[in-house]
Amino acid sequence: MKLLCAVLLCTTFTAIAHASVTHSTFGKLPDGAAVEIYTLKNPSVEMRVMTYGARVVSLATKDRDGKMGNVVLGYDKIEGYLKDASSYFGSVPGRYANRIALGKFTLEGKQYQIPINNAPNALHGGPDGFASRNWTGKEIPEGVEFTLVSPDGDQGFPGTMTAHVRYTLAGNTVRIVYSATTDKPTVVNLTNHSYFNLAGAGNGTILDEKLTIDADKFTPIDATSIPLGNLAPVAGTPFDFTKPETVGSRIDADNEQLKHGKGYDHNFVLRGKAGVLRPAAKVYDAKSGRVLTVETTEPGVQFYSGNFLDGTLIGPGGVKYVKRSALCLETQHYPDSPNRPDFPSTELKPGQTYHSETTWTFSN
Repeated sequence: MKLLCAVLLCTTFTAIAHASVTHSTFGKLPDGAAVEIYTLKNPSVEMRVMTYGARVVSLATKDRDGKMGNVVLGYDKIEGYLKDASSYFGSVPGRYANRIALGKFTLEGKQYQIPINNAPNALHGGPDGFASRNWTGKEIPEGVEFTLVSPDGDQGFPGTMTAHVRYTLAGNTVRIVYSATTDKPTVVNLTNHSYFNLAGAGNGTILDEKLTIDADKFTPIDATSIPLGNLAPVAGTPFDFTKPETVGSRIDADNEQLKHGKGYDHNFVLRGKAGVLRPAAKVYDAKSGRVLTVETTEPGVQFYSGNFLDGTLIGPGGVKYVKRSALCLETQHYPDSPNRPDFPSTELKPGQTYHSETTWTFSN
């Protein structure tokens, strides 16, 4: 009986154990500015996030044998991130994550032009978006808050916008809370661009991992990855992940949408009411036993299967990040929403506060 009580006490303590937060300098930018890295740690999860791009640098969780292992792609030095302008590993892209057609949108009767960086479109807020900014960080209980002030006209976007991203750790769950305000009407769409491989970063591909997405529809795209405007049913297509499906089982099917994305790189329309935290996706890796469950308040999630990784990006220990060696589940508003009045609005007006939450819960 005493042994049982001891076990129960230990289990309870582990479940409610608070995360410790420490920070240090990760490196310096070319202008000499220091990049700070924060470590959030408890017995179940250890996550490192840095001020440059408000990025997740590493995220270690337990496998079925209790062994900790990093499950996100990244680099061990700041130089790796500075040289890599295309992957967005672990970052918070903005002001507008995903694509805006031709980099143009009209707001309050005025047209705005965002620099083209994914021809012929603007991607993730333009060539000098939030992912390449050094945010200001501060410790908060069980986490860190990053803040960035984006001036009026930044990358062509109107209004001075102040954005905050909070990462906190409780038990097996990472919570990400985004908020923003503006002094002029603008558009905003924030997400996290972490690349997950539950077998371990750089440990093979994600083609055998099983994925579930809580979506009955997705937004088909054209050859430049811009939504066509309709919401198409996933039933009877390779985009049906309403039940667990192996990522690689249909990825090379003779399907026009898969050809456009060179695999999966599509927005899925999540079930339920946007603004309410609800299930979005689940990933299971049989090799490690790890499970990732994603919940969000966002209306959509972009599932990207790492199609453009090609082995040229080198991670810690000389590991090559090969094609489809990780997947992204970017909780978000739909791509090109500023040009699609029938999509959920991404407009933010003075006096309003943009708010979004996403959680990553790990189990084994």
